[in-house]
Amino acid sequence: MRGLLWLLSLFALAVGISLAARFNEGYVLLVFPPYRAEISLNLAILLVIGGFAVLYVLLRAIALTLSLPNKVRLFRERRRQEKAAGTFQDALRLLFEGRFSQALKKAGEAHAAGQLPGLSALVAARAAQHLHEPEKQAHWLDHASTDEPKMQAARLMLEAEMHLGERRFSDAVAALQRLQKIAGRHIAALRLELRAQQGAGNPDEVLRIVRLLEKRDGLLPDLARAIKLKAHQESVHQRRADPLRLLAYLQQMPATESNPRLTLTFAEALLDPSLASSASDSASIEHSESANKAALAMIEAQLDAEWDSSLIALYGRSAGGNLTARIARAEQWLQQYPHDPQLLLALGRLCLAQRLWGKALSYLEASLSLAMPAGQREVRLELARLLEQTGRPAEAMVHYRAAAEQFA
Repeated sequence: MRGLLWLLSLFALAVGISLAARFNEGYVLLVFPPYRAEISLNLAILLVIGGFAVLYVLLRAIALTLSLPNKVRLFRERRRQEKAAGTFQDALRLLFEGRFSQALKKAGEAHAAGQLPGLSALVAARAAQHLHEPEKQAHWLDHASTDEPKMQAARLMLEAEMHLGERRFSDAVAALQRLQKIAGRHIAALRLELRAQQGAGNPDEVLRIVRLLEKRDGLLPDLARAIKLKAHQESVHQRRADPLRLLAYLQQMPATESNPRLTLTFAEALLDPSLASSASDSASIEHSESANKAALAMIEAQLDAEWDSSLIALYGRSAGGNLTARIARAEQWLQQYPHDPQLLLALGRLCLAQRLWGKALSYLEASLSLAMPAGQREVRLELARLLEQTGRPAEAMVHYRAAAEQFA
């Protein structure tokens, strides 16, 4: 429809021009002494328009001819860039396909062609890592940051990942610390640093990073709790030989991170018999006693908050403290958990240490009746000790034999 309207408009214009020319009687006089030329105005207009058209076409042809070399050069450059882009895409595809040798070759070609040289170098470095060619890996990593300075952060992230893959945890931490100065802290880098610090055996740093990630919702809550538990356990192990450091660490630990498993770890470290046996001077003995009291108080607080049979078992095995008060505390728990064999065993041990023979016997026999077969051996040994101390060796021997059979 639009084409038809244009056609009608052109016809109307042609008719209008022809009518105007028909009634135009003007002329143009050209004088070039001694010559004179007279032509009609219509012809002069046609000649001017025709001359302009010829001149325009001629100039355009000359300009096009002169621009041909530049257009050919631009065309070739565009073709080269398209080919380099295709080579880079092939390098990425081959890397994800696991064809690392071909990916390394294509990435090198893309880098030589100047196609995203920083990214091409990173792809080549990753392929070289999978090919176990450390020299090429280092070569391409250096190119990644020198060719494009803005790729420095990406290069450090990749370098840290490579060090982690090679279990070079200290090098990974160093790379991530350099990254922090350039790009600050972000969740992906913190997760990498968390793995690096775990591998390097730095539990204090692990705890710091986990808490940062928790604030940014960078870790699932269950995973964060598991990591913090393991880090705390490693920290306790590192401080195990020094009660003062253990107690200081316990005081600065957030209460929200406490749980039965961690309490058990702390208590076992604080109640370690080697600490008491190695205490020679009065100060060491005092520190050992403080550690013992702290461990018992920690166990009691944890059991009041959340019951755990392994903790009550340790509570019963632990010496020291006010035995009468401990027995009273355990009997309060017995009102809530009357069928827990570990609690009954703990009470039997505490009463045995306090020489309450009758109560000890009743608690141990009740524990034996409730304990699973795997846990009866420990109860029988305590019963045998009690019977020996009360002058009943024959009955004690019965329990010793039964415990020996269960051990076999």
